Amino acid sequence: MKEKAFIDKIFNMNMQKEVSYTYPKIAILVTTYILVLLMFNDNINIHIHNVLAPLGYLGIFIAGIFYTYGFTSAAATVVLFVLAGDQNILIAAIIGGAGAVIGDLTIFRFIRYSVADEFKNLSKEKGIAHLTSLIPKSIKRHLVIILGYIIIASPLPDDIGVTLLASYTKLSEKMFTIISYSMNTLGILIILLIGSSI
Repeated sequence: MKEKAFIDKIFNMNMQKEVSYTYPKIAILVTTYILVLLMFNDNINIHIHNVLAPLGYLGIFIAGIFYTYGFTSAAATVVLFVLAGDQNILIAAIIGGAGAVIGDLTIFRFIRYSVADEFKNLSKEKGIAHLTSLIPKSIKRHLVIILGYIIIASPLPDDIGVTLLASYTKLSEKMFTIISYSMNTLGILIILLIGSSI
């Protein structure tokens, strides 16, 4: 009996580990956002400002590059937020959007560590799959496309948004570049506006 209990215990521990490692990329992504939120304070902001403000629009451009990649997007958002009051917001958004396009093209051509696959698997989990099945197909298509645009504009990983768009639309590299630039520029502009108003 003791041996059986020991085997069951080991099996349960392994099962728990398996569940906890089902979505490691999502876990890392969430951790980066939490860490950035915890570190977001006046002292850090002043330090970021003092280091990056002299770079001017180049600092905005660099932040734009890292804005699209999930594991650096939270930090890039903070940088944009802190630098918002130093530059012309419209010009900064245009330059940041250009950086975001370069970041996106780099990610999709050279970097394979994407979180989109885990979000796709997560959407197939029973609870989530049941909820999405309740949405009529005609409405679902439009909702997915809108959600894809919103995700690309937001600090969330762009590859998730692109995956959503690709599931319902044909996405050429030219079209992707246009979507990436316009939506990321809009998202960066909103962040800069919020940052400059505080």
